[in-house]
Amino acid sequence: MISIAHAAGIGGDSMGFMMSIMPLVLIFVVFYFLLIMPQQKKAKQHKQMLSSVQKGDDVVTNGGIHGRVVGVTDQVLTLDVGEKVKIKISREFIAYKKGPEEIKK
Repeated sequence: MISIAHAAGIGGDSMGFMMSIMPLVLIFVVFYFLLIMPQQKKAKQHKQMLSSVQKGDDVVTNGGIHGRVVGVTDQVLTLDVGEKVKIKISREFIAYKKGPEEIKK
């Protein structure tokens, strides 16, 4: 005789449960390697770049302002953006430091 629990699929069939959850695990693994891990790597590199900004570096802000760092504190940078024009910005709004090849242009 077949019990009602076995006929309904409620029994101890752990292999069926594993096979039904496997696509969710696979999707999470793919998302981790394609989205989460690269974003964490990029954030780590940006944080490292922000900590290495020092006086004399040419930088570009998130707003697109190009300037040279003339003053540095823990959270605020002073940028020289033109003749006698200096602005203060928060350190986290620096998009990137210009490399030597970009400065020559």
